[in-house]
Amino acid sequence: MLGHVKPRVLVVDDEPGVCKALRRGLQAEGMEVVTAEDGPTALRLARTGSFDAVLLDIMLPGLSGYRVLEQLRADGVSTPVLLVSAKDGEIDQADGLDLGADGYLVKPFSFVVLVAQLRAVLRRAEHEGERGRLRLGELEIDRGTRKVWCGTREVELSPREYAVLDVLVRRADSVVTKDDLLRAVWGDEQAATRNVVEVYVGYLRRKLVAAGVGSLVRTVRGHGYLATASPAGPTELIADGGGTS
Repeated sequence: MLGHVKPRVLVVDDEPGVCKALRRGLQAEGMEVVTAEDGPTALRLARTGSFDAVLLDIMLPGLSGYRVLEQLRADGVSTPVLLVSAKDGEIDQADGLDLGADGYLVKPFSFVVLVAQLRAVLRRAEHEGERGRLRLGELEIDRGTRKVWCGTREVELSPREYAVLDVLVRRADSVVTKDDLLRAVWGDEQAATRNVVEVYVGYLRRKLVAAGVGSLVRTVRGHGYLATASPAGPTELIADGGGTS
């Protein structure tokens, strides 16, 4: 049985102070938090499907929260979305829910209620079997069937390899340590060690290299692993098909 990985939440608000406060509070509640302060950035990040929930303000520069939500649902992104707005009218709330929101919070809101709503949608998504899809560059993961594609080509992975990839892609563009992977994929198995993580990351890389997307999973020296479709930065080591760290 797989272990536990922290829920990953995208917080979107055009006020930096609000983003900072929510990030600090939600991290204290055991969540991993990424923030965005405008609509286009929120849409780009949320489209990856690598978040477990999105806390989305409606009034945003560049693209409103309504339009971000509408585009996400049109793209088939099923990540739970909680809309946040100072508008408390019934029509405003109905519009948001009709667009596919999973909840609606009126500002100012209680942080306790916010956390409760987030946990509720996270539980609901888990009980529904996590049927959504994750995308990273040319790679696509169907979490319902546990199948992986590169373009039209299916990448055959073992259950452990799939679990490692799922964790890395869910936390795309964030460094995941070996200990993180141990907890998330191997849980309480006493025989599991960091060396086991290295071995399975090596297996996974070889298959991704064969599929033409070997650079998606990188080793960050002294820290862990990074799944990203971005070009490699100067501090990142792109391992070859069999390499481990």
